[in-house]
Formats: sequence, structure tokens, C-alpha cells
Amino acid sequence: MTISVLDLFSVGIGPSSSHTVGPMRAAARFVADLGLRGTVPRTASFAVTLYGSLAATGAGHGTQPAILLGLDGHQPETLEVEIKDLALARIRESGAIVLAGREVPIREQEFELLPRTVLDAHPNGMRLRALDGDGAVLHERTYFSIGGGFVLTAEEIETGRARVDAGGTETGASSSAFGSAAELLELASARGTSIADVMLAFETERLPEGEVRTRLLALRDVMEACAAHGIKQSGYLPGALGVKRRAPEWFERLSKEDPHRSPEFAEDWVNLIALAVNEENASGGRIVTAPTNGAAGIIPAVLHYAVHYTRAGREDPDGAAVRFLLAAGAIGSLFKERASISGAEVGCQGEVGSAASMAAGGLAEILGGTPPQVENAAEIAMEHSLGLTCDPIGGLVQIPCIERNAISAGKAINAARMALRGDGSHRVSLDQVIETMRLTGLDLSSKYKETSTGGLAVNVPVTAVEC
Repeated sequence: MTISVLDLFSVGIGPSSSHTVGPMRAAARFVADLGLRGTVPRTASFAVTLYGSLAATGAGHGTQPAILLGLDGHQPETLEVEIKDLALARIRESGAIVLAGREVPIREQEFELLPRTVLDAHPNGMRLRALDGDGAVLHERTYFSIGGGFVLTAEEIETGRARVDAGGTETGASSSAFGSAAELLELASARGTSIADVMLAFETERLPEGEVRTRLLALRDVMEACAAHGIKQSGYLPGALGVKRRAPEWFERLSKEDPHRSPEFAEDWVNLIALAVNEENASGGRIVTAPTNGAAGIIPAVLHYAVHYTRAGREDPDGAAVRFLLAAGAIGSLFKERASISGAEVGCQGEVGSAASMAAGGLAEILGGTPPQVENAAEIAMEHSLGLTCDPIGGLVQIPCIERNAISAGKAINAARMALRGDGSHRVSLDQVIETMRLTGLDLSSKYKETSTGGLAVNVPVTAVEC
């Protein structure tokens, strides 16, 4: 099933799409269910259980506060950082969330954490229960945060798996939907259009073209605002690692060294944008999930390159941004449906690897690449991200995550340029590399899948951990 670019890219808050944005959405969805069932007036307390990766690294990823905010009625798409901080301070001070105008007690210290218990459907499991005054369960639901802020119940996951087992990826009634890179290329070839145009045709079956364009440019604007805010913030990131923000100092130096934006400094600006965005993410700032928060700096950094250092970008910045995001979204849809973008499920290859692949495809589109060249660019970037582990030190989205975004943005640019030097023909297809990523993720030990129990997380000592 083709995923809309407007679903794949969404506005939220840091530091994690799967551990912050997803749990907040799940909690808000749970409260909405209580309203539909008419059980809100009888709800006297909540019980929360976190499983697997959510329990292992939830503290460093803001999972518990996110659930409190979701139960309090907040949504990541609309929650401003200042309001978030005020609401969280109120909840923690009172020990209660506000439900239909009255306080219902809940404290994050009372959440049950079961890091060694991994539910079958997904490593990011959470169970929410609403209890009456006698402690009886009024409503109970288990949710899974499957990456990129997407949330499903066990029943919804099983329905999706049954659909795939019954005959492959469903494309639905849309004449522009695609379930594989091969199908995407077939559509582009049959219509004589680009990858971006195929994705635009899919989007405009639901929304007018002008609205699609407006929404994509709004996402671009949030990305740029995030980078600009990150460039201005100094000091240290939250947590015990003592990681200093580098973006402000880098920006000051770069502005003096390269006042006229010479191409020789392009890579430095790309690195800066990636760092600024991911430092914002690590501090709980306002982020565009692209396709996850942990990989949120790659798309904005490569889009910055596309707008400032390509002819198409300089001539029509808005048009280039729209085409870039459409092409990147088409590639991202394939990863989301055919494999995973969840670090807890397949490691960091599913996060920064997918983002690098998406960015490479988007840049190849702006550079004038044919559909096969765009597919080749996406394949190159992912092929050389295979096996990338998710091993955040201290359970925080800081090391190696922030620098890894900058490195992967450079990889995406290189992949696009390599693809444009060829004619689009290549030995390994994007579909094959996506399947390889999926299988590699299944083979990875759980200690390398966002649990902070392996790799850098255990070989770099810290005085205190957030997991």
C-alpha cells in the first residue's frame, strides 16, 4: 500500500518518533477511545506498561513524558515546545493529568517497565489501562509504535500481515499506487513522467494539487525553522552525556569563511544543517519526522543542498522543494511498507539508511535524473547503509545519532551524483536492497536495535544512563 508523503513526513517533537511521537499519539488515541465508550466519567486512574525497546530506552527518549502529555490531550503535530514544557511541569507537580475537566492521578515513576519482555507484534509495545475507583479495568489496549510516529494495535498489525501473506502488497483502487520499486518504475515509464510526478498523481487523487504543494512547502518551512532555531541555541544537550551543541559555533565560522556560499563549502553547510536539526531533536524541539526523528536531519540537509547548490534549486526553490519531497516520499513509502523504518525493529539502517536513500532519490530527481537513475541513487545509499546498528549511548539520541545524520546526508549526495554518472542500469535493484535490509534487521541481535545494550552504548562509559 502506497504511503502518502503527507503521512510519511509529519510535524512532531523530539527526541524520537517511535519512542516520543508514537507513544503520545497512542495515549491520545486511548483517551479518544474512552470518550467513545463513555467511560471517561468513571476513569479514576491509569496503568501503563512499557515493553521491549520502549522500556529499555524510554527514559532517554522521552517516552514516559510523551504518554503523560498524550493522556492530557496533546497531539505531537500541534504541541508547541513551550506549551509542552508548561504542561509537563503542571502534570509532574500535581501528579495528575486533566481528563474532561477533572484531574486523574498518574505518575511516570509508577509506569511498569519490562525491557526484557518483547511482544510478538513489535519491539515497541505499550499497554494502557483505564481503571475505576475500585481498580477494575474499564478499558485496556495494547499499542505498538512501529516507527516514524505510526501507531497500530496488534489487531491492525495482524490484518496488515495477513494482507501481505495473501498476495503481496496491496495498492488499493488508486491508479497511481505502487507496492514496489519495479511498479513505481513501470508507472513512470508508462506515463513518461518522473518519480515525483507519479507520487504527485497519487497524492492528487485525494487532495487538490495546490493543497499538496502548500502542505509540502509548510513541511519545508518547519524543517528550515528547525535548522535556524538549532543554529541559534548554545549550551549543552539534556542528559548525562554532556554533549555540547556545535551548530552555533559552526555557523559563525562558516558565515565568515563563506559569506557568498561558494560551492567548495557546500559539504560544510550540509553538515551544519544536519547537526542543527538533530541537536534540536535531541533537546525535544519541533521536528519534521523524515521518516523518523532519529534521522530527521538528513532530508533537510540534502534539501538545503538541492535548493542552494543545483541549477533547478536556484531557479525555482519552491518547485525544487516540492519535487524533492515527492520523490523522497515515494522511496520512503517502499521502505515503510516492504521493510521497516523502526530502529527497534531493524536497527539504524531502517532510520538513517532509509532517510539517506530517500534523500538520494530526491536529489537525483532535482539533478534531472531519469526514473531509473533516481531508483539507482536510492539503492546506492541504502546498499551502503546495510547492517547499521542502533546503539545510542546512555539511551539518548545524541551519540552516534547526531553525527551519523551528517555523514549519511553526505552519503546521499554522493549516491545521487554516482547515479547521475550512469544510465540508470545497475546490478542490484532497490527492491532487492530493501528486502536485504529487512532480513538483515531480523538477523541483528536485539542489543543493536535501540536497547542500548550493545555497541557504543556499552563500550563508552558514562556516569549515568537514561535507560
